[in-house]
Amino acid sequence: MRIPLLFAVVASLTLAACGGGGAGSTGGTITPPLPSGGNGTSSTQQSQSESAIETADAVGSPVKTLTNFNSNTSGVMLVSRSSSMQAIPLANGVCNNGVEFFAPDKNGDPNSTESIVFYDAGCTQPARDTVRIYAISGSSETVNRTQKQYAINNATPIAQRTTTLAYTNATFGGNGYPMTANGFDRSSTSELDLSGAKTIVGDDELVMLPASSAGVNSFCGDSAGYNATGIASLNETFGWQGTVTSGTRTVNSDGSITWSSTHAATSYKGAIGSLSVSIGAPNSACPIGTPEYSLSGGTSGGTSNIPVTATFLHGVLTNLTIANATLANGNTLNVVTNSGVSPTSSGFITGSVSNNGTQLSTFAVDTFGDGTLTVTSSGAQYVMQDWHVVK
Repeated sequence: MRIPLLFAVVASLTLAACGGGGAGSTGGTITPPLPSGGNGTSSTQQSQSESAIETADAVGSPVKTLTNFNSNTSGVMLVSRSSSMQAIPLANGVCNNGVEFFAPDKNGDPNSTESIVFYDAGCTQPARDTVRIYAISGSSETVNRTQKQYAINNATPIAQRTTTLAYTNATFGGNGYPMTANGFDRSSTSELDLSGAKTIVGDDELVMLPASSAGVNSFCGDSAGYNATGIASLNETFGWQGTVTSGTRTVNSDGSITWSSTHAATSYKGAIGSLSVSIGAPNSACPIGTPEYSLSGGTSGGTSNIPVTATFLHGVLTNLTIANATLANGNTLNVVTNSGVSPTSSGFITGSVSNNGTQLSTFAVDTFGDGTLTVTSSGAQYVMQDWHVVK
C-alpha cells in the first residue's frame, strides 16, 4: 500500500497527517469551468477574476521564490543535524521517506546531482525530478537546472521548469552547493513550460549574508515574472515584481530549513504579449537598492505586503503560514497549512482573500503549489501550477 510522501516528512515536523484526506494532486491537469472573459462575462466578473489572479500570483511569487532559494543552497538534502550539529546528508541513491538523491545524476553526467521527490514513501511514483549540472570557477559557479513535474498517477511529465543560475562571491561544498555559512550572491532566470509552450517566466535574485554565531543567515532579494501565454478567457496576461528587504534562513535540528521574510510586491496586467522582465545589475549587499529583476509593460494592479514563513524538508514545502497580509484595495490575505490533509492533496495549503469580512477568492493547492483558484462571487476557477495561475 502506497503512503503519501509527505506523511513521513510532515510527521517529522510534528504535523499530523490523515490518510485518504482529499483528492490527489491535480498537477495542473484539472479542467475547471472557466469564465468567458469579454465574451459574455460582465465587467464586474472580469474585474473580480483579474483581482483574484493578481492576488494568487502575488502570493505565489514569494513562495516560489523561497522554494527556489531553498532548493539551491547547501543543506537542502540533509536528513537531520547530529548531536554535534554536523550535517547528515541523504545516502546516495537510497529511498528516504519518498526522496532520492543521486550524485552524479542517474545519467552519470560529470558535476551533477539529481533529486527525486515522490508521491509515495516507497519511491515508486515521481512528483518532481530535478537535475543540476554545475561548473565552478574560483568563487563563481553556473548551474543549469532542469525539473520535470508529474501529476499523480501519471508517468509522463506534464510540465518542465528550466533554470539557469549564477553564483558569485561564494565558496562551494560537496556537489557544487554554495556554502551558506559564508554567504554568497545568486542570480536566477527560469521558465515553466506546459505542453512544450513557455508559460511562466520567473527570475529572482538572492543576497545571502554570512551566518551569525547562532548559525542563522540573513538575506535579501528580488523577483519578477509573468504569464507568457496569458489567460485566454480574459484576453489578458498577468505579472508581478517584488523585493525582500530582510529575511532569515534557519536550519532546524531535524534537518528542515525555515525561511521567514516579508515581501513587498506589485502586480501587473496587460494585453497578452505585453509584459517582459527587465534585467539590471546584480547586487551584493542588503538591503537591495535597485532590483536586478523588474517587470516592464502593463499597468499596476496594486501593491501588497506579504509576511511569509515557509519550512522545507529535503527541498519539499512542509509548512506555510501567511497571516493578515495586506493587499490592494484594503484586501487581506491569510494562508494556512492543513495538517489533517494529505500533503499531496490539493487542499493541503489553502488561502482566502477578504475585504471587511467578505470573502473575495480562495485557492487550494498541494505541497508543490498545484491546484485551483476560485472567485467566490462568480464561482469562476483557474488552474494553478507550481505556485502560479497558468490558465
